[in-house]
Amino acid sequence: MTADTVTEVFEEHRPFLTGVAYRMLGRVADAEDVVQDAWLRWSAQARDDVREPRPYLVRITTRLAIDRLRHVQARREAYVGPWLPEPLETDFGTTAEDTEERAVLVDSVSLAVLVVLESLSPLERAVFVLREAFGFPYGEIAATLERSEAAVRQLAGRARRHVGERRPRFDVDPAERRDLTERFLAAASGGDLDALLRLLAPDVRLVGDSGGKAKAPVRVIESADKVGRFLFGVAKQGVPGGEFRFLELNGGPALLVLSGGKPDAVLQLDIADGLIQCVYIVRNPDKLAALAG
Repeated sequence: MTADTVTEVFEEHRPFLTGVAYRMLGRVADAEDVVQDAWLRWSAQARDDVREPRPYLVRITTRLAIDRLRHVQARREAYVGPWLPEPLETDFGTTAEDTEERAVLVDSVSLAVLVVLESLSPLERAVFVLREAFGFPYGEIAATLERSEAAVRQLAGRARRHVGERRPRFDVDPAERRDLTERFLAAASGGDLDALLRLLAPDVRLVGDSGGKAKAPVRVIESADKVGRFLFGVAKQGVPGGEFRFLELNGGPALLVLSGGKPDAVLQLDIADGLIQCVYIVRNPDKLAALAG
């Protein structure tokens, strides 16, 4: 395999590897670092016996992601306020057909599911991502993790039950989410508290992530009245030089708030039964840097 071929093979699989690493770590920068480390190992090792590059590269990437996850989980214990994954720009709406496979991809990268995955052990998370998101065979996952297939099946079952018990129910129809997001924005920016409250489920939750680097609630806000009044107060204050832009993040429509042309916040909604069940707000500037372009 020539140097050019080595690079071409890796670059062909880089997006897939980044997708695996992001679902493992929840941060774009961490995922990119892991994939770069995988490239260094791939480029430095003898590859004469590698017949199928993708499984081999996934094996390297997954092991590196597990190691990094063990370190970042310790950092997150000291994180100020709720922690949310870094918003990830996706294009499932244009590049993935509306099939069951697309639904699985969207679900596996959604903020709601990534938050639940944070409560898994690194090994459970790796098994869940490889099996549920990408459909890897148990035998291949076992080889990746250097565990028996029986042990991997146990990990998969435990992770699946854990996620199933904690995964919030929400609708993934992008048109409905976009419509409700637009109505939400109109009610909040128009100062219509009653209209805003009508969009919220009685037990709606608001989760804000600032990492202590911007203004955001340091605890989860619950109930339609509290969430509605908080959002109403924020809207009344306004954003200096505020602009709003819709884009697809984590497989669904989201609202990017710009202040003076720079990302100030990302807002995304989970909906069910035509009502907003959860409001996610990311204001940590470190997690918005990639959206500046």
